[in-house]
Amino acid sequence: MPKEENIYQPLLSYIEEKNAKAISEIISEMEAVDIANLFGILDDSQRVFLYELMDNDVSAEMLLYIDEEDRKEFLKNFSTKEIAEEIIGEINSDDAADIIAELPEHQQNEIIQHIDDNELAQSIVELLRYDDHVAGSLMATELVKVDHSIIAAVREMRKQAEDMDEVYSIYVVDEQDKLLGTLSLKKLLTTSTSSKVSDVYNSKIRCVQDNEPAEDVARYMQKYDLFEVPVIDALGRLVGRITIDDVMDFIKEETDKDYQLASGIATDIDST
Repeated sequence: MPKEENIYQPLLSYIEEKNAKAISEIISEMEAVDIANLFGILDDSQRVFLYELMDNDVSAEMLLYIDEEDRKEFLKNFSTKEIAEEIIGEINSDDAADIIAELPEHQQNEIIQHIDDNELAQSIVELLRYDDHVAGSLMATELVKVDHSIIAAVREMRKQAEDMDEVYSIYVVDEQDKLLGTLSLKKLLTTSTSSKVSDVYNSKIRCVQDNEPAEDVARYMQKYDLFEVPVIDALGRLVGRITIDDVMDFIKEETDKDYQLASGIATDIDST
């Protein structure tokens, strides 16, 4: 028996029995990535059964970890409305754009039309316009940006942070959304509420342009040990952010492609 099946054997037995209660109790304690590994050893009907027992936020995150071809095949079980409501609405804009980009164009349009959050829908449309392998294709549009007084900045941060799992940076912009610098959480919390953001923000900032090659972004973040980097357009306007997780996913995809290419070349050589 493969190692994965050994690990998941109790859960596999419950899936065979369709014991929804026992399954729900177990997967509620599991990480999304571990559930994704389990998906790899299930047939399609079992995957659908397991998926329907998960909360939307967990099931949506889990789909990000499974193989692209498996994901495309699995999504055939759902309508475009279900994909929009149960998956796209639960994940960041960059991941949402990646999943939608894998689907046929007519499905892409239908899914976007079913997204209730107009801001998210617009962000996805913008992200889909970027070519693969440029910074814009890696970035998420969810971020925290401020441009007024400290007390207004606190209110704005609370509002914007609701759509983010973690807040790593607060970006300072002007009236045209041009990136000016960053504001640390410490400064935000310790500065008088009557102060202006312009008096306390840090104007020294590292950023990348949305059309820069993704591999250059990866090297840039590695060179300066950056966990997150803001992305600007040609006019200097803040359009998104790239985290180290986004970069690592890109590097993994490129490494996998190189490995597959090398394997294909080796196979061709062996067969001649």
